[in-house]
Order: sequence, then structure tokens, then C-alpha cells
Amino acid sequence: MPETLNSGMPPKTCSIERLVTNKKDVEKVLAGKKTATRRNGRYADIGEIMILEGRKFKVERVYRQTLGELTDEMASQEGYADVEAYKQTILSFHPGMPWTPDMKVWVHEFIPVSGE
Repeated sequence: MPETLNSGMPPKTCSIERLVTNKKDVEKVLAGKKTATRRNGRYADIGEIMILEGRKFKVERVYRQTLGELTDEMASQEGYADVEAYKQTILSFHPGMPWTPDMKVWVHEFIPVSGE
């Protein structure tokens, strides 16, 4: 993996094994309905491989964005119909968490690795 892909990024705050752990989210990834996940910290490097139930997924993009930048299309990458459905699910996982437009998150986009 070329070092330049991840240069300029802060160190990871968690491991890729913790990127997608919720059972429903794992099922969405395996079904091809979830191709991105947002986290408070950076869990993966570009080019890193995530393994879910024996299937491999390669991290293609890692970048920062604010919750205010989230669109329905982006929520669809997360496996939700729209931003509101995504927001309500996230807030149900994290009671008391504020949802503020300027809150920054790390976006991790991934694709299935074929031929393995």
C-alpha cells in the first residue's frame, strides 16, 4: 500500500475490525446495501481490508465531513432511505448525543474485493 494514500491523515483511533460491528450493518454490507460508514474517529487506512463473515472489503476513501454536509445520497451509502432515517438510528445508538451540523465525522467508503 503506497504511503502517499494516507499521508497527511492523523493516526487511526481504532482498528478496522471495529469499523462495522452492528449485526444489521454487517448484513447491509454483505447484501451490498451499505458501502460507507461514518465514525467519530479514523478506523481504517485507504487500501486496508475489512473482513466480514469471511468476505473482504477494501477501503477506497477516507475523509472528514460535517453532519451538515450529509445528503440523502450519502445516507443511502450507509443503507438508509434518507438523512432523517440515518440520524434517528444513530441517535438511538447514542442517547444524549447532540446532532449538530458542524460536528465532524470520518467517512470510510469501501467496496467488495472480488475474485477471492
